[in-house]
This record gives sequence, C-alpha cells and structure tokens, in this order.
Amino acid sequence: MFAMRASAPTRVECSLVEAQNALMRQSRMDSQGIVHGHGWGVADYRDGPPSVERQTWAAFHGEHFRKAAARVYANTVVAHVRHATIGGPALENTHPFQHGRWTFAHNGMIPNFPAVRDLMIGHIDPVLRNNINGVTDSEHIFYYILSRYVRHPERPLIKTVREALVQVVQWTETVGMTDEFGLNIVLTDGEQLVGSRYGRTLWTLRRDSVTVCDVCGKTHVHLAPGQDYRAIEIASEPITDENWRQVPEGTVYAIDSNFYLITEQLFAGSDPGLVASAG
Repeated sequence: MFAMRASAPTRVECSLVEAQNALMRQSRMDSQGIVHGHGWGVADYRDGPPSVERQTWAAFHGEHFRKAAARVYANTVVAHVRHATIGGPALENTHPFQHGRWTFAHNGMIPNFPAVRDLMIGHIDPVLRNNINGVTDSEHIFYYILSRYVRHPERPLIKTVREALVQVVQWTETVGMTDEFGLNIVLTDGEQLVGSRYGRTLWTLRRDSVTVCDVCGKTHVHLAPGQDYRAIEIASEPITDENWRQVPEGTVYAIDSNFYLITEQLFAGSDPGLVASAG
C-alpha cells in the first residue's frame, strides 16, 4: 500500500516502479516473503474526481503497471498491490475502491469476516450499500466509514475514522479474533488524507524541499530546487534508502495543512485490552 500527498503536483514513478523497494518490487515479494500478485490499482487526483485504474494481474507482469505509474503527476496518489485473502482475484475486489471523490485502500484482513459483515451491514447507509460490488472486507469497511461520514460531515474525519475502526475491532472481537487481524487503511478525497496502522507495518517519509532524486537523478516536481515544497509518502515498507520512520502501531493518522503527519491513539478512551488482543 502506498499514498502520497504533496503541496504541488508530483511524479511518483520512482516510488511505484524504480526505487530500491518500489511498490512493483513489493508486489513480487515483500519483506515477509509474501507475493502481492492478485491485482493492482492506482488513483491520482489532478483536478476534480480521481483518475483510477485497476487491473487483476500482478503489477510485476508486463509493462502496464509501469506505464500507469509513469503517467501520474498529481498532488494526491493512492496505490495498492493485492495479496488476496477475502475475495478472489477480480476487478470488483481490487483496491483502491472509489466512490465519487473518495478512494480507499486496505492492507490486512478481518478474521471471521462473514460474521463481522452480519454485524456491520445494517450500519451501512442503504444508498451506499447498493454500491458494494465485491465481497472483500476492505470494501465493506470503506462504505461503513463513508456512512458514518455522511451522517456527520462536520466532524473531523480522523475522529470519524477512529470511531469506525474501533467499532470494527469490537465486532471482530465479538465473533472471535485471530492473529491474522490487520487494519492498515488510507482514505482520501484528494484534499484530506487519513488512515490507520493496526496489525501491519507502516512507514512514512516527509520532504520539505525540492530535491534531486537519488534514483532517477531528477526532481519529481516542476519547481526549482529550494522553492517551497512539502510532501508526505506513506507505505507498507520503506520505498527508498531515505530516512523513513515507522507510523506508531495502534494509531490513526492524518496529514495536516502544513504537510505533517499527525497521529492519535486508535483506542483513546476505549478498552486498552483491545489493542493487546490484536497481536
């Protein structure tokens, strides 16, 4: 999983394809030895709604993913390479999911999801429920979060996400939790970008100036070195040899207006035992 938010349109081809541990390399095999070869997707925001491309074959097969990455020049990007757990390889099960201006990606799985779905489905807005095309836990979580958002759009998005994810964990605990639980997400409308780290690795890198890329030898923006520029990248594993930092476990995060990653405890004010039970 990969996301980027920047103050100016930015190329992400190196992060997705060319870097030492680019997302395409992770699709062939991640640091845990897992192949993410069951589909890929890229969403990028230029002007207006996102442009989203999804395919059901592996990112490392052929040139299609490479070409999709090369065309991206945007302020906000979400990309995902899939290892299918719940729901087989199919376009409707491929991330990122889109609804209007919103896109969503998830790394992890919800154990005993059919039982969790029975608890969740009645809390998804009926109109949004009709947009669920696949069978993944990820797509259901996406529409559950959006349902909470549309009921209270005035509330901070990070708060809505935190409360939704706490509820998902509580439902999962009710039906029986296993060590496979993982709830790393990213949700964005192109302007706001929020997410979580829970049960899987997640790293972040902040850039506060225009620099020449060590991989391609060029800058990734149409600005001169030294001009005002800020960006944050978020990824399941460090993409480059730069100074990536781990996002704290058991947190929700948001990128603020100054392009800093702010984090809050996922279970602030909730039963702290839920954090430990995730493993």
